[in-house]
Amino acid sequence: MLLKTTLTVIACAALVCAQDAPKKELPPAGGTPKPFSVPKKETFKLRNGMQVTLVPYGVAPVVTVSAKVAFGNANEGPNQVWLADFVGEMLSEGTASMTAEELAREAARMGGQLATSVGPDTADISIDVLSEFASDAVKLVADVLQRPRFPETEMERQRANFLRQLTVQLANPQGIASQAFFKQVYGDHPYGRLFPTEAMLKSYTIDDVRNFYKSNVGARRTHLFISGRFEPDVRKAIEAAFNGWAEGPEVQRNPPKTEAKRTFTLIDRPGAQQSTLRIGLPVAADPTSKDYIPFQVTNSLLGGSFASRITSNIREQKGYTYSPSSQLSSRYHTAHWVQNADVTTNVTAESIKEILYEVNRLRQEPPAEKELAGIKNYMSGIFVLQNSSPRGIIEQLNFVSVQGLSDDYLRTYVPKVNAVTRGDVQGIAERYLDPNKMTFVIVGDKAKIEQSLKPYAGSN
Repeated sequence: MLLKTTLTVIACAALVCAQDAPKKELPPAGGTPKPFSVPKKETFKLRNGMQVTLVPYGVAPVVTVSAKVAFGNANEGPNQVWLADFVGEMLSEGTASMTAEELAREAARMGGQLATSVGPDTADISIDVLSEFASDAVKLVADVLQRPRFPETEMERQRANFLRQLTVQLANPQGIASQAFFKQVYGDHPYGRLFPTEAMLKSYTIDDVRNFYKSNVGARRTHLFISGRFEPDVRKAIEAAFNGWAEGPEVQRNPPKTEAKRTFTLIDRPGAQQSTLRIGLPVAADPTSKDYIPFQVTNSLLGGSFASRITSNIREQKGYTYSPSSQLSSRYHTAHWVQNADVTTNVTAESIKEILYEVNRLRQEPPAEKELAGIKNYMSGIFVLQNSSPRGIIEQLNFVSVQGLSDDYLRTYVPKVNAVTRGDVQGIAERYLDPNKMTFVIVGDKAKIEQSLKPYAGSN
């Protein structure tokens, strides 16, 4: 009885509190986004052709030293897939004067850790250190770039790592779908070769690594960025460490020639509880195009943000998927748009129908002003966040450098985002996002979904 009485009192009290409590207020609307202010930078070229950019930034006593080298997977031949990645990993295996362990200890002494990575167009050798060690970090990066050890004893360990990565990727429906999508979009261009074969990885020798390095790494292909808090004498350290480096090969760029055309690929994954979707096409709105920023806004509104239309449709309203997303993804002077989603098997066709519904709706009707304003505020805020660290600034400046954009690209980015109109968004969708020219890749249980996908398969 006592328990029942107590619960009754609590319930009544809660009801009274609920009646007396003030209504929950909505957060205030976001303010007008401010243009991004690009930190003052100094750019110069060494006598061997190497570019250097110094960017004093922030108040914390840290500095990022990053060497961006113009080589990557785009420089690989048909039988060299991931060979550039081999080079990137082997660069951290020591120098002529230091073993890998000594290299790691030296980086740790400065409060950092050396990192190497390879992308489609650019490799990165970088380290974040305490400001007092900026000059020492420059010397370390120079040693790694100019005098790599490439020890044959580490080749098999790296090969085993890559073989494991390949096995994981090829067992993963997302990896399988992406491989098929890139092949359809970029064909025989290196951008279309996402994964090597096992035989390729097993065939690479230490001589292949050394020869690829010699053919693709040198002063003329390197842009050194230093951002953070550092003393002016860092320039002397740069000149002392890099002036004696050979010029090396010239930068070579080979953007693909793409054509948007309707293709359909269904890859069987028996017993799959989900279907993995890739729907998209190559677009002419690469970073050098006047349509690039308006397309980014269009993408964010359509499928590229949590508040986007496709996400709201197939995630929030219908519960077909957990985390769909779309991207306007760029390479050197080329780009593609793709919608990604992992959807429940029994709604595979319905998911595609809703994705295309949202694409066609945007092609036919401009978005509401309020909806567009929210997306533009979101993009402006994200852009500022991306530039809120020394490494973030370096990534943005390198993007501008690689793509050959004007110096005011970063300064005018936010104003250009906020200048995009409702008509611009509809125009982008109408010009570029034609479902009749899209590539469809579906990885799933063929026995359960093939019949329902016939309306999208066309003649394929």
